[in-house]
Amino acid sequence: MYPPAFDYLRAESVEEALDLLSDTEDAELLAGGHSLLPTIKSGLADPGTLIDVGGIDDLSGVETTEEGVWIGATTTYADALKSETLAERAPAVADAIGEIGDVQVRNRGTVGGNVAHADPASDLPGPLLAADATVHVRGADGERSIPIDDYFLAMYATAIEEGEIVTGIEIPACEGSGAYVKKTSPSSGYAVVGVGVRLAVSGGEIESARVGANGAFGYGRRLGPVEEFLAGETIDGGDVAAEAGERATADVEEWELIEDIDTSSEFRGRLLEAYAERAVDRALDRAG
Repeated sequence: MYPPAFDYLRAESVEEALDLLSDTEDAELLAGGHSLLPTIKSGLADPGTLIDVGGIDDLSGVETTEEGVWIGATTTYADALKSETLAERAPAVADAIGEIGDVQVRNRGTVGGNVAHADPASDLPGPLLAADATVHVRGADGERSIPIDDYFLAMYATAIEEGEIVTGIEIPACEGSGAYVKKTSPSSGYAVVGVGVRLAVSGGEIESARVGANGAFGYGRRLGPVEEFLAGETIDGGDVAAEAGERATADVEEWELIEDIDTSSEFRGRLLEAYAERAVDRALDRAG
């Protein structure tokens, strides 16, 4: 399906992008286009103007910070994967980026575009929740930092306000281990279920855990019962991963789980348990 006609504007700076966004009626931001353009082609969006922010240098790149790692909003997945810092400090996020699409998608798609679009079946919501990330945005009133726990509100809905632009994602360094695994949809390549895990480990004991899921619910969601179980366990504790997986649906009602062409909500719950186990198991292996 051909998209309807639209105007195209290219911003050279964040300030120019904000001005264009404020002055242009019915405008959408464009970076890599792998989230927005399919939405337009399918008739689910009809913007009058696209404002291209993909060429703004200040929004691109992966940087080491005192606290962890910064990923600029227009950083492509391919460029993010080149960063050793990301793999070391945010292993679950690095795993997830490596699972996104194919080579062509990773060469064009951007981390910030993924986060702003907030597709529940994309690979980043779960591991970003696990990583305790912060989404940084900028608008006419200045900059704002949104903790990831407050960011995902509903399907395709986030805490970004009108007129704001995602500038980057900040992730604290992982003092332990992490991992992400997913059940891939054979039709789309998206996650039927994906689970990200981050373990804080000291002396062979899990001090704390964060576990996030995508694909299972209408938006990214933490798995509290799994986190609570893991805290205090040892990394070589036998059936730790299996017992953690069993708790993945402990506080989940079946109606909360997505039912679609890939699977029923009931089976999605079973997949959530299985892939929570696999993600924890991989994180434990890395911790050892």
